Amino acid sequence: MTAQVNRVNPGGAAQSAHRDYHLGFQSSKVIEQFPAHVHRLSPVLTLQGAIAHCDMPLESGPTLFLPHSQTYEPGYLALKRQEFKDYFETHHVQLPLEKGDVVFFNPALFHAAGTNRSTDIKRVANLLQVSSAFGRAMETVNRERMSAKLFPALKALRGKLPEIEIGYAVAACAEGYSFPTNLDRDPPLGGLAPKTQAQLMHEALREDWDDARFLSALAQQSERRLS
Repeated sequence: MTAQVNRVNPGGAAQSAHRDYHLGFQSSKVIEQFPAHVHRLSPVLTLQGAIAHCDMPLESGPTLFLPHSQTYEPGYLALKRQEFKDYFETHHVQLPLEKGDVVFFNPALFHAAGTNRSTDIKRVANLLQVSSAFGRAMETVNRERMSAKLFPALKALRGKLPEIEIGYAVAACAEGYSFPTNLDRDPPLGGLAPKTQAQLMHEALREDWDDARFLSALAQQSERRLS
């Protein structure tokens, strides 16, 4: 899980219709080099979301969406063409939001932030990316430090939260994929891939490690992954 705070002040102009992860950030020249299966699969590696930090009436320019457009496979290239931009302008929908509302959507959905036509609304949202363990997020985040901070809190919540919810917290924080790593220093043990950071945290919670032991194991795991 990664996030950014986004603010659009009164008078802030609208975005052009676009797609996001992962091809959506590239130029047409780059996009057309990727085979069709990448265009189909890239959008399912990320779920996007936005949490409204203030009331967002239509005049403040909440996000515009084109329903079902995520199903159009050539859409990463199509949105570079004026006729598709014009179609978006004619057929989009726009939802007013209240503070605390959350919107989730496929990153391949044609969308764009609207113009803030208000005089006094500073439109603020927290933009979320829920990434597959096999995908790439926009930011680099220090998952070792995050896991170290989260571990004591999860230990304290064991027995108070269902295990599945603790699992959700681990998945949102810890690295869930074994690679890239240094296989000479971090060889697979009892399987085809080394232990993930998330698996290490689950093991530590299950066996009730103290904080110092978990921090040491985290650091050793990170060190083994380096070349």
